[in-house]
Amino acid sequence: MAYRIGSGIDYHRLIEGRDLWIGGVKIPHSKGALGHSDADVLLHAICDALLGALALGDIGFHFPDTDKTFKDIDSKILLKKCVELIHAQGYKVVNIDSTLCLQSPKIKNYVQQMQQIISSIAHISVNDVSVKATTTEELGFVGREEGLKAYATVLLEKK
Repeated sequence: MAYRIGSGIDYHRLIEGRDLWIGGVKIPHSKGALGHSDADVLLHAICDALLGALALGDIGFHFPDTDKTFKDIDSKILLKKCVELIHAQGYKVVNIDSTLCLQSPKIKNYVQQMQQIISSIAHISVNDVSVKATTTEELGFVGREEGLKAYATVLLEKK
């Protein structure tokens, strides 16, 4: 197949005493995401989308939370490894579309930096990386600021 589409989703609980990493950017906030790695919900969703496009499993399969190697790891490293897996299968990333669901903080001032980081790792133009955000209008665990989630869709092309 010349093209493959993948989708990913990730969730993380928000707690005090952790840094908040989203899209490879450390964002000042009173809470951070809880996880085995740095818990970057956006990069994790993108990783799952990349892996899913080629039926290569998911982020937990490749980077299990039972492996101390990945404890507190920078999720940019995980994304880089996923892109390398895609390239090893003879594919390249065409574009990435993502949506963050969080009540706060507002990420508008960080989106361009996130796009630059993701595009650099994925070897695509910054114009081929979309990062959007929405609140849940104070509904559910996201609205109560108990957690956040991210969705990602990717298009891959055979090299």
